[in-house]
Amino acid sequence: MKRVFSLTEKSLLGFPIQYVMIVRYTVTCYAMDWDNDGNALAIIADKSSSIYLWDPNTMKTSLLDSSMRDQMSFLLWSKAGTLLAVGTSKGSLLIYNLQTSRKIPVLGKHTRRITCGCWSSHNLLALGSEDKMITVSNQEGDTIRQTAVRLEPSDIQFSVMKTDERASPGESTISVVVGKKTLFLFNLNDPDNPIELAFQQRYGSIVTHRWYGDGYIMIGFSLGFFVVISTHMREIGQELFQAHNHNDNLTSIAISQSLNKAASCGDNCIKIHDLTELKDMYAIINLDDETKGLDKLSWTDDGQLLAVSTQRGSLSVFLTKLPVLGDTCGTKIAYLTSLLDVTVANHVEGELPITVSVEVEPNFLAIGPYHLAVGMNNRAWFYALSENGIDKLKDMEYLGSVASMSLNSDYAAALFEGKVQLHMIESDGLDQEERETRLFPKTDDTYRILCHVLTGDFLIYGTNTGLIKYFYLEDWQFVNEYRHSVSVKKLFPDAAGTRLVLIDEKAEGFVYCSMNHNLYEIPNFSPTIKGILWENWPLDKGAFCAFDDDKIYTYVFHKDTIQGSKVILAGGTKLPFSHNPVLLHNGELTCQTQSGILSNIYLTTHSFLSNLKDAGPSDLKRMLTQTLMLRRFSDAWEVCKLLDDHAGWNELARACLHHMEVEFAIRVNRTIGSVGMVMSLEQIKGIEDHNLLAGHLAMFSSDFNLAQDLYLASSSPVSALEMRRDLQHWDSALQLAKRLAPNQIPFISKEYAMQLEFTGDYVNALAHYEKGITGDNKEHDETCQAGVGRMSIRMGDIRRGVNQALKHPSRLLKKDCAAILESMKQFSEAAQLYEKGQYHDKAASVYIRCKNWAKVGELLPNVSSPKIHLQYAKAKEADGRYKEAALAYENAREWDNVIRIYLDHLNNPEKAVGIVKETQSLEGAKMVARFFLRLGDYGSAIQFLVMSKCNDEAFQLAQQHNQMEIYADIISSEDTSKEDYQSIALYFEGEKKHFQAGKFFLLCSQYARALKHFLKCSNTDEDMAIEMAIETVGQAKEELLTNQLIDYLMGESDGMPKDAKYLFRLYMALKQYREAARTAIIIAREEQSAGNYRNAHDVLFSMYTELKTHRIKIPAEMATNLMILHSYILVKIHVKRGDHMKGARMLIRVANNISKFPSHVVPILTSTVIECHRAGLKNSAFSFAAMLMRPEYRNKIDVKYKKKIEAMVRRPDNTEVEEDTSFCPYCGFQLPECELLCPGCKNNLPYCIATGRHMVKDDWCVCPHCDFSAIYAEFKTLLDSEATCPMCSEGLTAAQLKRVLDCSSYLQQDHEEQ
Repeated sequence: MKRVFSLTEKSLLGFPIQYVMIVRYTVTCYAMDWDNDGNALAIIADKSSSIYLWDPNTMKTSLLDSSMRDQMSFLLWSKAGTLLAVGTSKGSLLIYNLQTSRKIPVLGKHTRRITCGCWSSHNLLALGSEDKMITVSNQEGDTIRQTAVRLEPSDIQFSVMKTDERASPGESTISVVVGKKTLFLFNLNDPDNPIELAFQQRYGSIVTHRWYGDGYIMIGFSLGFFVVISTHMREIGQELFQAHNHNDNLTSIAISQSLNKAASCGDNCIKIHDLTELKDMYAIINLDDETKGLDKLSWTDDGQLLAVSTQRGSLSVFLTKLPVLGDTCGTKIAYLTSLLDVTVANHVEGELPITVSVEVEPNFLAIGPYHLAVGMNNRAWFYALSENGIDKLKDMEYLGSVASMSLNSDYAAALFEGKVQLHMIESDGLDQEERETRLFPKTDDTYRILCHVLTGDFLIYGTNTGLIKYFYLEDWQFVNEYRHSVSVKKLFPDAAGTRLVLIDEKAEGFVYCSMNHNLYEIPNFSPTIKGILWENWPLDKGAFCAFDDDKIYTYVFHKDTIQGSKVILAGGTKLPFSHNPVLLHNGELTCQTQSGILSNIYLTTHSFLSNLKDAGPSDLKRMLTQTLMLRRFSDAWEVCKLLDDHAGWNELARACLHHMEVEFAIRVNRTIGSVGMVMSLEQIKGIEDHNLLAGHLAMFSSDFNLAQDLYLASSSPVSALEMRRDLQHWDSALQLAKRLAPNQIPFISKEYAMQLEFTGDYVNALAHYEKGITGDNKEHDETCQAGVGRMSIRMGDIRRGVNQALKHPSRLLKKDCAAILESMKQFSEAAQLYEKGQYHDKAASVYIRCKNWAKVGELLPNVSSPKIHLQYAKAKEADGRYKEAALAYENAREWDNVIRIYLDHLNNPEKAVGIVKETQSLEGAKMVARFFLRLGDYGSAIQFLVMSKCNDEAFQLAQQHNQMEIYADIISSEDTSKEDYQSIALYFEGEKKHFQAGKFFLLCSQYARALKHFLKCSNTDEDMAIEMAIETVGQAKEELLTNQLIDYLMGESDGMPKDAKYLFRLYMALKQYREAARTAIIIAREEQSAGNYRNAHDVLFSMYTELKTHRIKIPAEMATNLMILHSYILVKIHVKRGDHMKGARMLIRVANNISKFPSHVVPILTSTVIECHRAGLKNSAFSFAAMLMRPEYRNKIDVKYKKKIEAMVRRPDNTEVEEDTSFCPYCGFQLPECELLCPGCKNNLPYCIATGRHMVKDDWCVCPHCDFSAIYAEFKTLLDSEATCPMCSEGLTAAQLKRVLDCSSYLQQDHEEQ
């Protein structure tokens, strides 16, 4: 806020103010006042009854005689008209009309001095006097209202109180300050109920008050406070706002309605508030040199100047509101920052602002890319804007007062008096004379230009006749013309000039596209719109905003949508008071204010550009809607990512289709997994025909009528027909086919007929089927003929329909027609068609309904339906033809009826029994049981009763006829309950059949009773009884029963120990594997002693396997015995194969442990001598021959070998084939192949079950059944002649062997077992 000028008592003559006239009077001036038009200054003087009138136009003073002897005390001009009211010290009144020179004296208006007064807008005069009366008079001086107050009145004002409804127009309320303490409100319409308001004492006395707004009063108090109250009856007496603006005193307040500002002065400062938000301080003006304080304060009517007088007689005037002048070019802004300063700024590009000092206060300015123009009236000054600063170019006078001006890089265009002058800003003088200047319009044109703009390439102007003309600067000629229906008031082009917004004289707005001469109405366009700003952000060129004094409306021009180009309203934003928008860039609106500064506002339609990360779901949904309206798809993508809502992605996808953004639509649909849409869009994305592409997208958006219109306007109108066919809109498809593809009518008719048939419209379906027959398309015609057949039957023309079906090659048609006939109760024709169509089941079913059993019999071999066979069987049974009935029942799988026929009618129980056993029929079993019961065959009866789940009946029958053993045998193989088993057990217990009783007590889990009976069994059943007792104890797992059985086996109860094998089996059943292992060793030792080496081997092997399975350490004795026994078994295998070396080596191992074979010492030693001799092991043969020569063995040698052995001993041969060596699998030490103890690492080595040699790492395999190790090559060779594993005796082939590449697990296992 700038101080314009000051007048002080010391420097009046030195200040550059031109004094119009100094009027000198010989008397002291008491009061003065200007009339409403400023044509007369009235002055009253002290001790004078005359009135001085000074005319500023003639510079003359006239004296007006009041015709009153009293001294003048009050003077006031009316607000409307030229009435002057003058009051006297005695209370008289004079009303003088300046225009008519009429004087109206009113004597005795008051009884004492008139001190204050006020005119209303309707020329009512309110006066206050020292007599404490307030009078209201009309312009004739007649008193129409009067009222008394308690103290002396002052500061009278007219206004309107705030009410819910206005009682009458005009100012009807008088406000008066009474005694400097209270505010008195006197309503002329309610004179009997005045209101007097008192205030807090701490405020001080009332200095002044001012009305503003809708019945609000601002009151200033002497101690620096000011208070705002409302005059509404519900709010009266309440302080709406209170502020202590000044510390010491407040001397005056002033309100500017045009600025919407309030100012108070006091101390030595002025404070200004915004009336819309009184809490906010708008400005503070300090006058530090005014030591005596400030006095009065006043605004000009337009609010541009604020004057303040001081106690020491000086006057200061401040500029509070600049003329709002500004212009933009791209993102560059030129605006008035003081009366003689213009600032050029470009905040978007980050350029520093430049201030240009101009010579006069301009009333227009214009900015171009490189120039600035300012002007006043008909004159303009041009400045060049360069990097080096500001250069003044020239000034130019026009033929009239310039209304507006526009610049581009080379030209200036000025509008004045309905014309536009176009001229170059800087002339280079090179053959440009014809382009120096041009005046529009030509002299012979009758229109007047109302508005104009200058873009980079065009001069565009609008006229009072509705013409919009484009003048192309490059070719210096008109290139485009559009005629609007009414005159064009304003034009606002975008940066390129190809689109512009026009506002016509009806205050309606349109977007005009010069490329295609199309005009688009702007929806919801307010008639108060003052201007338009296009978006300057390069990526958002379709957006623009329209603004009036209060609001900004954001619009978007959608050029490419499936519905064509259109303008939509995106939203509105509140415009702060006294803000004038000048630039829009990426949703940020730059506004010029009355104080000469720029202010930025963010449009609410662009809220997604800020705080996106902090927004909640509801805010994100609103932002998504904004981005889609503005076609900001990249921003919409980011919003959808944050929203993470499928509905949001779908909305974005639909918007992309609407705006024909195919690539972006593909991206969105790929994200949401819409595969079908992606594939469809990929197929159409290369289409260049705009209408065809839009048609496809409209179809994808389900707007089929729009899609059809677009298809028909495209290069491929047949697409509309294809769409309607795909949608099954047959009526539309037929209409389109008549125009676009008549050859398709039969095919569409067929498809339409099929739909009509489905919906039950058979009449129209028949007509369309008949239209569909072409005569040259066999498959299509057959379908239509089939439809004709079906529809004929539906319509009652059965003969035609049946004939059509019989002639037609389709089996399905015969079935369909037959089904229709069947539903119509035409069974004969239906059966005939079923039979012709080879639907034998259906034909037979319909023939049965006709009772045509002969036909049914003919069809029966081809019928598969059990229901039909059952119906036929019942019919044949009723006729007494039982064999045919039985066969039919059998085909119907009605086994109970088959059994019944065979038993009751055909007397063939064998067949019935066979069927029962095959089918497990419960009812059939009952019938057979009853049959055998009648014959007295109780065993068979019991068997079939059990089969039929009649266990109680079977038990009673067995009990009655002493057939319990048969019953028991049968029931033990069935799924029987424990109660049945208990019944049998109790029966056998009563019969003293201990084994049977024990068996069935075991089955019903009564283990103690079962064991008791097993141990009571006779010698004949002893072996089986002990086995069952072991099983019983194994299942029971009760220590008492276990001990009882062990005592029995050890002979404690009867003094007769039982075979050790039973004890072994007991331990195995109890899973006491360690005890079982010890028992197994004992059993194996006994078997060895008895010479049963294979049995001993098998016992040890099975025990070895059990212990290994349960991860129990193998006893060393068991492992050694098993190895020796297995070596003995291998001897027979290798000798049989003729491999005497392997046989001899195993025999040597056995002979070295000959004490374990006491029953066959001599035969084993003899075999060892013979095999060693054959294998060339002469020294070993001699050793064992010498052993045989011992006295205890010599006489037992077989006679045929005795002499040879004796000769061997007499003539010893100590030669020996040295044994091959191989590596230890643990440590790699080289040792003889048959050695099983490594001298290097002291480990017992695993042996090969095929050769008895120790294992080697690189040729390892295992038996797939018993998991014992073997040398792969040797085992494979052995299996060429043997078919079983030598260890477990399971069947095995060489193909089943797999070489083990990593044998570490087997070595670890053997090591742990040791």
